[in-house]
Amino acid sequence: MKKRITAIIVAALLMLSAAACSNSPESKNSTTASASSAASDSSKSDESSTEKKTEDSTEQSSKSENKTTSFEYWTEDSPAMKSIISFVSEVTDEKSDKFVPEADRIAVFDSDGTLYGELFPTYVDQCLMIHRLVHDDTYKGAAEDVEYCKALEKYLLSGGEKPKSPRSSGDIIADAFKGFTVEEYREYIRKFMSEPVVGFENMTYADGYYKPMISLVKYLTENGFKVYINSGAEVNLLRELSKDVLGKYIPSYQVIGTRYGFIADGQEDTKARDYTPAADEKITFDGTSKFKNLKLNKVISIINDLGISPLLAFGNSSGDLAMGQYVIQHGGKAYMLLCDDTERDHGDTEVAAEFKKDCDKMGIETVSMKNEFSTIYGDFKLTPYSETKTEESVKTAA
Repeated sequence: MKKRITAIIVAALLMLSAAACSNSPESKNSTTASASSAASDSSKSDESSTEKKTEDSTEQSSKSENKTTSFEYWTEDSPAMKSIISFVSEVTDEKSDKFVPEADRIAVFDSDGTLYGELFPTYVDQCLMIHRLVHDDTYKGAAEDVEYCKALEKYLLSGGEKPKSPRSSGDIIADAFKGFTVEEYREYIRKFMSEPVVGFENMTYADGYYKPMISLVKYLTENGFKVYINSGAEVNLLRELSKDVLGKYIPSYQVIGTRYGFIADGQEDTKARDYTPAADEKITFDGTSKFKNLKLNKVISIINDLGISPLLAFGNSSGDLAMGQYVIQHGGKAYMLLCDDTERDHGDTEVAAEFKKDCDKMGIETVSMKNEFSTIYGDFKLTPYSETKTEESVKTAA
């Protein structure tokens, strides 16, 4: 009996000892530390999650800001830049009553004087004409055409009386490439692009694009616009000239321009609509200019080739006003560049002032190249036309 009582007492003491141990400071500290560690880990996880969300939000905000407000090579206070951003923000905001679906966002750009320089010392197609008839000794043009091109070059570089052309420059250029396939012609253009332009140090025709306008094209494509070139120069010339700089944003099938006629080897007097070339026949330029893409013709090109009115139009001269007016009539906006920079380009402030008056009357906004572009061509230095030696022939393989 005593043994049983003793065993019961020992068991009770052991139970009390275990309870005491569980309530000891060491045990409490261990439990608290474990809970604290779990809480800390949870807190760190929450902080990490919050930081990641903040980073993601900042990154998205940054991307959004770059997409809607960043223009390279434009001055910070450019009125045109602010106007363009405001318009694009409206038509790309699904909550806006001016929202336009991406499939209907179209912008059209003239080339010479809008995307590309037109003062080298004149439009690029006329520079090509002078090069072909005066400086390319692999080609012998009609005597009166050659004399006209020589006189025109002299006038452009030295002033004086402007020569009268025996026929339109479009016909002269078209005739100068008669017999070329499109591939041969574009190869010739590619070589021509490596020639130095007049009026700038170390610049070639390939370098002649306006940097601010390249950034504008990029900005519009990033905001869902399909961008077209709609210019007065010949379309295949434009396609080759723009390919390296703008091809990423404007593929060749979005380039519209003046058109030359074509003929197949065996076609002779048969109309193109009635003739099917044989498998081995070449199709070449026939030496004629069929459609000069200026003024109203630019509108006709939009109607026929796009089938939809653009939201935005960009130009720089009277040849672009019809296109700009058409876009405004259909609810879009038009902007025209002013050739008012005489330090970084061969601008003419009087011409710019008169053109601005025309634009103001039509409700077309203008862009001052002098005040709204932080650069035009980059580091290329302006030089006087008079420093060019016109008597030196440049040999180019046809």
